[in-house]
Amino acid sequence: MRYAKRGRLRFTSHRDFSRAFERALVRARIPMAYSSGFNPHPRISYAGASPTGAASEAEYLEIGLAEAVDPVRLGRDLDAALPEGLDVLEVVEARPGGLADRLEVSRWWIDLADTPLDAATSAVAAFLARDSVAVERMTKKGLRSFDSRAAVLGLEVTPYDAGCRLEVVLRHTVPAVRPDDVLAGLRQVGGLEPAGAPLVTRLAQGPFDPASGTIGDPLSG
Repeated sequence: MRYAKRGRLRFTSHRDFSRAFERALVRARIPMAYSSGFNPHPRISYAGASPTGAASEAEYLEIGLAEAVDPVRLGRDLDAALPEGLDVLEVVEARPGGLADRLEVSRWWIDLADTPLDAATSAVAAFLARDSVAVERMTKKGLRSFDSRAAVLGLEVTPYDAGCRLEVVLRHTVPAVRPDDVLAGLRQVGGLEPAGAPLVTRLAQGPFDPASGTIGDPLSG
């Protein structure tokens, strides 16, 4: 299943979404399969969830069903049961192999309001000229340092409204490099200081074709 987080719902945390989704499954009367054991749970596998605060047109998950259901009808019923801004975009029958293994890269927009284009262009050039750019981020395991440059497969800057837009393609790594890590790297090596809070949107994620530089559809095939 591919779904979107839009508008104010981009501030939905992964935990909040999972609760809303499980309630939607009940309201839509989806015949879910459940885990075994003393406290069974619906069989839901989330893959590559975006960070809280980021909008997305390409979130993915898998569910296990107790009986066959038409994917189009399932998607329509679930979409009607979810809050506006959490939107089901596509549902297909799962194919062999893990969905998470097909989510190799993501493409993002990072919109920077009131940020001069020339300052962003200079910072991007300085960032791309480096072989590595170490940044720090607080994680569940404490403060960690990792290379934000190695995960960047593409980074471009264009004018947008009264500021500029960064389009970045990130390889999925461990630990994951996020758009805010790229911004931290741009600040470190290029002195880029956005005037306000960036608006981050994930456009796509899936398998990567290095020959063409394109991201494939993880639900196809």
